[in-house]
Amino acid sequence: MPFLGQDWRSPGQSWVKTADGWKRFLDEKSGSFVSDLSSYCNKENLFNSLNYDVAAKKRKKDILNSKTKTQYFHQEKWIYVHKGSTKERHGYCTLGEAFNRLDFSTAILDSRRFNYVVRLLELIAKSQLTSLSGIAQKNFMNILEKVVLKVLEDQQNIRLIRELLQTLYTSLCTLVQRVGKSVLVGNINMWVYRMETILHWQQQLNNIQITRPAFKGLTFTDLPLCLQLNIMQRLSDGRDLVSLGQAAPDLHVLSEDRLLWKKLCQYHFSERQIRKRLILSDKGQLDWKKMYFKLIRCYPRKEQYGDTLQLCKHCHILSWKGTDHPCTANNPESCSVSLSPQDFINLFKF
Repeated sequence: MPFLGQDWRSPGQSWVKTADGWKRFLDEKSGSFVSDLSSYCNKENLFNSLNYDVAAKKRKKDILNSKTKTQYFHQEKWIYVHKGSTKERHGYCTLGEAFNRLDFSTAILDSRRFNYVVRLLELIAKSQLTSLSGIAQKNFMNILEKVVLKVLEDQQNIRLIRELLQTLYTSLCTLVQRVGKSVLVGNINMWVYRMETILHWQQQLNNIQITRPAFKGLTFTDLPLCLQLNIMQRLSDGRDLVSLGQAAPDLHVLSEDRLLWKKLCQYHFSERQIRKRLILSDKGQLDWKKMYFKLIRCYPRKEQYGDTLQLCKHCHILSWKGTDHPCTANNPESCSVSLSPQDFINLFKF
């Protein structure tokens, strides 16, 4: 460190060996330091400003991408279905892609679409689970969880979901045993955990205690018999008729009505199918109730849904019924064909 009175030589400068010279030296050095510090701070501020701009642009880009993905998966309620690749169009639509893009999470909240989605989940669980991608399989489980939570809250369609969970669990038991053969996507422990979750859901459904609402008005049994029969004729599942007959002795008598079971058989099955499964009662009459339960073991029942997916034959766009899509046909409604859950599955079999 320099001492007072020591000669200082600096390029373009000379200092007097006095206290005044030392003071001038310190003042200039201090000013230079402040100037350098100010310059450094300005550079650092500029650097931080540039970083902030870059970060702001990145956040803006992420938000845009996020909005784009949201629009791609949720706002567009339709999907273009094509089965091959051409020079103008690369790739093809898969079952997993359609399952991800069509808004099934919202569809289960609509009572008209609920049974349709449940039936579709059941068909996928039976034979198409391995054809889904990893994301689609995860989406499948998420939708299934929402279905179970809805049933636990509403206490409706309990038997339907029990059957769905049992079908899925049986399929997973078979698939997990074949692990290592590229059957399921993901770690085996993850699928074991999902199977445990399914068992937990089944236990929750079995523990549901349906309480009778505190309603003092007109009930079903208070209606005239003709109205009760008219309502019962609108039930398309014979198991619902049996359950209804177990609710009260009077309803049990109505649920055994031969004409009721005859109409149910004729609704679901053709005359040829019915003739092949004739069953006579002890009184020598056709036992339509026994015939119905025998027929459903041999033939598929007629499916009826309040709302379905539809395919536009003109532009090959798949969407929910009543959903607008960019169709160039003069009359788009005339080009739309309703698809059953099995038709939806068959659409992606190449």
